Amino acid sequence: MDLTFRSAGDLLRMIRDGEISARALLEHYIERIERLNPSINAVVVKDFERARKRADEADAALSRGENWGPLHGLPMTVKETYEVAGLLTTAGAPELKDYRSSTNAVAVQRLIDAGAVIFGKTNVPLYAGDLQSYNEIYGTTNNPWDLKRTPGGSSGGAAAALAAGFTPLELGSDIGGSIRTPAAFCGVCGHKPSWGLIPHRGHIPGPPGSLMHRDIAVMGPLARTAGDLEMAMDLLVGPDSDEAVAWEAKLPPARWGKLSEYRVAAWLNDEACPVESEVVETLEGLVGELRREGVSVDETARPEGIELGSSYDIYYRLLTSAMSAGLPRKVFDRMLDLAHKAPEEDCNYSVRFARGATIMHSEWLKLNEKRLHLRKAWETFFENFDVMICPVVHTLPFLHDHSHPVYDRTLTVNGKKLPYMDILTWVGFGGVVHLPATVIPVGRTRSGLPVAVQIIGPYLEDRTPLDFARHLEKLTGGFVPPPGY
Repeated sequence: MDLTFRSAGDLLRMIRDGEISARALLEHYIERIERLNPSINAVVVKDFERARKRADEADAALSRGENWGPLHGLPMTVKETYEVAGLLTTAGAPELKDYRSSTNAVAVQRLIDAGAVIFGKTNVPLYAGDLQSYNEIYGTTNNPWDLKRTPGGSSGGAAAALAAGFTPLELGSDIGGSIRTPAAFCGVCGHKPSWGLIPHRGHIPGPPGSLMHRDIAVMGPLARTAGDLEMAMDLLVGPDSDEAVAWEAKLPPARWGKLSEYRVAAWLNDEACPVESEVVETLEGLVGELRREGVSVDETARPEGIELGSSYDIYYRLLTSAMSAGLPRKVFDRMLDLAHKAPEEDCNYSVRFARGATIMHSEWLKLNEKRLHLRKAWETFFENFDVMICPVVHTLPFLHDHSHPVYDRTLTVNGKKLPYMDILTWVGFGGVVHLPATVIPVGRTRSGLPVAVQIIGPYLEDRTPLDFARHLEKLTGGFVPPPGY
């Protein structure tokens, strides 16, 4: 019986029905990790012995007729940035290389309370701040589809582990595409929830012990099927303990039950951030398939007054402001100096980051007001449409590039060199307005690399893009294992 790429839902049913034990399933993943992980370097923190004990306890409980919850006995990994009691949590930062968590992050605890068996943690870039996954502590994670290429970041280890069959479910985080880009690059599924649905407490960054809920940043699942994403969301969504005294979350159902009922807008390319031609071709093919299924697709519909370029500018300034929290004083002072001395017309990304990181609060409030107008335009747009489909990023999985600084890197798209940080454009225009977005694979390039679609839905209506993704999986075939795995 091949267990490797079964969905988490299938595996849970098998555990409940006694077709396999939690311990046997755990050993299956451990064997694959010990054999195949060295070439990929996705799982970087291993907690096998404690996991074996918990898996045995899960099996014993099941034999007594006890049920711990919806994830009873399911082995899984989580992103290294999440605190797990007793394990190192470094966020890839040398200054945190000896930091060992004493408690579980809220999101991790919810998975454990549902019965999950956490057996390891997956690699990230330094402070989860790059679209590649490498750091001085754990090294570089490779893409299972091509080891010379990045799996994306910052949840790159998570996506690579799923694609290679090391785990059936993962917990990631996303402020600049950190769930969505790795999912796209590794050919798996990811969901960026509506902002505010899942508590941040226990995630680094911010610093250890931080209680802040960072603007734009969200916690969310990665998996190999849209159904598994929704199952995880059901367990993760809800207020933190201090807010739970007054409110609880109940996500509305998906807007429709049939694929043909969905009203779809498609934004497949834009001169503000031109998309690699093979990605556009694949998405155009997807639009054609949807129309053959009777789905109404409008390729010209846009939220009124919203342009990709101007939306990205607001996003990037708010993003850098959010990411500045916790900067050492010396670093902040250098950025303040750069922001003041740079000519007004200087649009280099290092200058743009410095300006956003040192923004005055009064200026932030003005930016936030612009953001609120964008949110209103999207709200009105979703009165007539149910989802917007678009690229995740403008590029395909690219070769490892660890040159510094990141602001001087470039990416080649359609034969033209573009600034590296442009990779945030397509994930940013939904992220800045706090909208949910589901990513699933929908095809492959002529050279065999995965291509994904981003499905943006209405605020707090996360079940709508998740349900649409589930329908698309049936249409396109969904996840396919990389060759050799």
